[in-house]
Amino acid sequence: MASATTTTSDDAVKGGTAAPHAGNSHTGLQRKMETRHLMMISLGGVIGTGLFLSSGYTIHQAGPIGTILAYAIGALNVYMVMLCLGELATAMPQTGSFHVYAKRFIGPATGFTIAIIYFLAWMGALGSEFTASGLIMQKWFPGSPAWAWSALFIVLIFTLNALSVRSFAEAEFWFAGIKVVAIIAFIAIGALAIVGIIPIAGYMHAPGLTNLVRDGVFPNGFAPVFSTMSTVVFAFSGTELLGVTAGETKDPGENIPKAIHTTFWRLAIFFIGSIVVMSALIPWQDAGVDKSPFVLVFDAIGLPFAGDLMNFVVLTAILSAANSGLYASTRMLWSLSNERMIPRVFARTTKRGVPLIALCTAMAGGLMALLSSVTAASVIYLALVSCAGIAVVIVWVVLAVCEIRFRLEMRREGRGVDELSFHTPAWPFVPILALALSLGTIVLSGVYESMRSSLVYMAVIVVLCYAVYGVKTFVASRRN
Repeated sequence: MASATTTTSDDAVKGGTAAPHAGNSHTGLQRKMETRHLMMISLGGVIGTGLFLSSGYTIHQAGPIGTILAYAIGALNVYMVMLCLGELATAMPQTGSFHVYAKRFIGPATGFTIAIIYFLAWMGALGSEFTASGLIMQKWFPGSPAWAWSALFIVLIFTLNALSVRSFAEAEFWFAGIKVVAIIAFIAIGALAIVGIIPIAGYMHAPGLTNLVRDGVFPNGFAPVFSTMSTVVFAFSGTELLGVTAGETKDPGENIPKAIHTTFWRLAIFFIGSIVVMSALIPWQDAGVDKSPFVLVFDAIGLPFAGDLMNFVVLTAILSAANSGLYASTRMLWSLSNERMIPRVFARTTKRGVPLIALCTAMAGGLMALLSSVTAASVIYLALVSCAGIAVVIVWVVLAVCEIRFRLEMRREGRGVDELSFHTPAWPFVPILALALSLGTIVLSGVYESMRSSLVYMAVIVVLCYAVYGVKTFVASRRN
């Protein structure tokens, strides 16, 4: 561990306005992330197995046009939330920003709860990602044990996060880069097949876009657009990682807004472009029911080793999610400690600005989630995994509320938006729309039976978090 003084250089951050901690350890993080890191982290956090594997199911349910509409609404929701986050993160660039903003603009109990549910969401994701990585490797090495591969990837991801924030960011840059290249290649090759330049099995002539409306605009009716909306919005979760990285970003006032605008347009093109290609080349009834739609398209075009190529891309997506998940959960613990909501030991950092105790705790939580996937899959693990998507949408709701209250506070103090290096446009329309769309997603989770259990699990966890904070506050007041 580091020496007795707290880092105070320009490359260090102690979480914004928090006072330096006493004690024999560093508690400062380091601003080492650049614009290219932010862009790939936000892209990598979103582009995952939801697009590569589950998008075909959405097409099968809602039809091509319905799926495009659902993803367009999901992209709009994300962009509105990111604009709110951009204003908050540039005005108050703090690691673990969600709960810090919630603590200030809503209340400390809400701040505590937001941090815990976000930590738990990523903890559950870590368990599922490490399990999936082992299963994918088994496809290439059938006789090998999945747990051995999982253990190898656990060591890899832990090491990347333990070295420095820059090693995490560089790894995420390349993980996300592979996914981006795969999607660009898919859209480019698919477009050539659509116009007939590349032949595709089952078509004598260029298929064009006729498959998009062959059986009507909404072949299964309009209702499936709503029933799949929750899944689609959850597929966009991960963009909020920009808020977690704010405290370790070089020049956040300039880099975060740049990453927000670039990320949105790339996500819209990648997601909707991929859906258009899938829908144009594969009958919607067969799209990804038993197989990744990416593999179906590549097989139809005759691309050799299509399955192996996509397994490699999916493995990259899994490692990217695990890398981001360990980083996010670690910084949430550090931020909670920095805000004095949990023991101060979690705020200690190494000379390279890595909160190692928080990192070890987060990894231990991920390993417990991995263990629960085997020993308590029907209770604990199911609750963790099913709550992950809703936890992110709750964060979006809180961000929209915080942005509204932040701007109202500025008005009361007689301050104008000209003081901000980045401000949310079309205020208050943008945060209100972000709030409405995010709340709508949560409501839809309760309407449709397939997702209702997720909402119930999350409600229980939220109540427990508020109760724990209440007890903690009561005990602290009695001591004083």
